[in-house]
Amino acid sequence: MALSRRRFLKTTAGLAAGGMIGGGVERLLSQTSEGWKRPNIIFILADDLGYGDLGCYGQEKIKTPNLDRLASEGMRFMQAYAGSTVCAPSRSVLMTGQHTGHTRVRGNGCLRGGTLGYKGKRPVRRMHMTGQERTVADVLLGAGYRNCLVGQWHLEGYEPGAVPLNRGFDEFFGWQMWAEQTCRPPQYFPASRLHNRQIVAVPENADGKRGLYETDLVFRQACEFIGISARAKETFFLYLAPMAPHDPLESPDAGPYADLPWPANMKTYAAMVGYLDLGVGRVLESLKAAGIDQQTVVFFCSDNGARSGAAKHLTEVAQFFRSGGPLTGYKRDMYEGGIRVPMLVRWPGKVPASATTDAICYFADFLPTAADLAGIAPPGETDGLSVVPSLLGRKQDELGRRFLYWEFFERGFQQAVRWGRWKAVRLAPDKPLELYDLVHDVGETRNVDREHPEIVQRIEEYLKTARTESENWPTTGAASARM
Repeated sequence: MALSRRRFLKTTAGLAAGGMIGGGVERLLSQTSEGWKRPNIIFILADDLGYGDLGCYGQEKIKTPNLDRLASEGMRFMQAYAGSTVCAPSRSVLMTGQHTGHTRVRGNGCLRGGTLGYKGKRPVRRMHMTGQERTVADVLLGAGYRNCLVGQWHLEGYEPGAVPLNRGFDEFFGWQMWAEQTCRPPQYFPASRLHNRQIVAVPENADGKRGLYETDLVFRQACEFIGISARAKETFFLYLAPMAPHDPLESPDAGPYADLPWPANMKTYAAMVGYLDLGVGRVLESLKAAGIDQQTVVFFCSDNGARSGAAKHLTEVAQFFRSGGPLTGYKRDMYEGGIRVPMLVRWPGKVPASATTDAICYFADFLPTAADLAGIAPPGETDGLSVVPSLLGRKQDELGRRFLYWEFFERGFQQAVRWGRWKAVRLAPDKPLELYDLVHDVGETRNVDREHPEIVQRIEEYLKTARTESENWPTTGAASARM
């Protein structure tokens, strides 16, 4: 397939700027059974799925056979973290490799600037990715990958120019907040969608019909992209971001939970996770049918902790299923339940099967990891590290020696830090750091700051240089951002 001028320029610029690695990942991968060949990369990102919502992470009520299979055929991360405790900044960290003290989009709604729009009838200011940032898609485009986003982008705010096609993606299927006629969140039976820049109808849902569920739709489009790319022999990056299981609680049916003596909301949520699980199974089968199973690495993760607190019925659902597992907190919390997420990685013949790792990683690591897999160097401004050695079963002590950082603005300025076994949380600028030993207290039930003043001091020193000020999310002189 002939390269367009845009792709040619980006490819040559990317290779010239980054340079082929010619050593690190290639040396590691050459030691595996089949040697090294840059793989297709699929990143599946669930929305508001809790750490404890999958069978392979201890869930006992919801059945997730395909995701459990993904774990049994690959690696399960026990200490993986999202980029933030809410959607937009978490995805900004994932795409830019910069944590929330550096990335462009640091909240769902911004405190100043941005573009004014409406969530229902309520005015909301949102900031968008400007194009000055290099995304994972930009980096992989420079390595010759064909890039596709199916589902949610959530980094456009209300700015039409911030669409995925202007941020490194070749193809896009989904919804955008700026386009009134498209599927507006939250809506699980959309009457129309965007394909690239064009609004297209979903006939099955015309005139209020409920014929095609959003979760089924995005996975169907993703599988079509996989098949087309395989036939064209194109190496691809597929970013697959369904809405599920974000509220509202809506499913075509209750599935295998219909006859259980559960409240209706519990049945619906379990079915939503079930449809998500079925979609993952379809992706795995599509890879096998296309003959590219061995050449594709699949990541699965959630964008933040389980949804709770916004409404009583959502809290009841999260508590019924113990969606946070052993962790304290939910979405919008800086405790582990708000930011620690399930992460599964499968790459047959490379990533060990039925493996479990305690490697400490977060969304900022995905960009350098993807670049490593593609055989090129990542941009120098990233906050993450490649976790390819961990994926291949090697020990990476450096992952536990570094600091991980988060900040959040919806409840005033809050911060969190992970450093090895230690987790620090500051709930307001004028409050002291809380300190938890996650080795002995993963539920963050006991603040040990007075017992370890030297650890608190070390983290305080790190916080002095951890972030840069943002004009859209200033730390002083503005009210909390509410979403």
